[in-house]
Amino acid sequence: MTAYAYIDSAKLDTFDKLYDCLKNIKHIALDMDGTIYNGSTLFSFTIPFLAKLKEMGIGYSFLTNNPSKSTGDYLAHLDKMGIHATKEEMYTSAQATIEYIKTNMPEAKRLFILGTPSMISEFEQAGFISTADDEKDVPDAVVVGFDMTLNYARLCRASWWVAQQLPYIATNPDRVCPTDKKIILVDCGAIYTCIEYATGRLPDKVIGKPNPGMLDGILTRYKLHPSEVLMVGDRIYTDVKMAHNAGAIGVLVLSGETTMDIVRESDTVPDIIAKDLAELECMLINANK
Repeated sequence: MTAYAYIDSAKLDTFDKLYDCLKNIKHIALDMDGTIYNGSTLFSFTIPFLAKLKEMGIGYSFLTNNPSKSTGDYLAHLDKMGIHATKEEMYTSAQATIEYIKTNMPEAKRLFILGTPSMISEFEQAGFISTADDEKDVPDAVVVGFDMTLNYARLCRASWWVAQQLPYIATNPDRVCPTDKKIILVDCGAIYTCIEYATGRLPDKVIGKPNPGMLDGILTRYKLHPSEVLMVGDRIYTDVKMAHNAGAIGVLVLSGETTMDIVRESDTVPDIIAKDLAELECMLINANK
């Protein structure tokens, strides 16, 4: 077991300090891809980990930067894997983007959305109008997400509206999406980088981790102090960085994208590093003996 921690500038360089920190944990925010499953494969340790959290009286939520599925689709996806979650336990970057637009851009009703049909349906259910791939159907803003159904004509249309200086929002900064297949899943960050290369313009706002707003809602909902929350994920530049941005404790698991070579090269230092959720479970058990 390897652990590194910085909480209130005090380095947790011993197991005693680590366990003192873990004794105070009341809620765990869990990334999904690369943390509880890899692509379509549920990790064998996930359900036992969740059961142990319930046994210990520790709450949990699922946070994902992947907006390709609606909340309902995610819940159905988890249910098929044997994880019975509620709507309140799920928070996606699509939900966060919807909340951001409604709060900060209330005049924006018509959106050109570069995303999957499932993602687009979530925006439509929230009251937005999805504009067509038509130069006459002018949107109020452009939203770019992790579009696994990416169509070249729609990519070109999105780039055109971006070049016209319309408000431009991206759902998440991820370059790739974890997968158990021998393929690279090009994610939202890579898609908006393509648009940047074509137009010279980055998104006005990138939602999702590491934006602390993804975690602030949980702190507010459960009336928690940041030091009472673990943010667990397989990426330093989204999961761990968001934890630090929100003042919470960032746990890196090595079951997904990140390797120890990446850790050594990163400017962001995870508070805790665990091989996977099974090892984190052992840490929590030892801390609460």
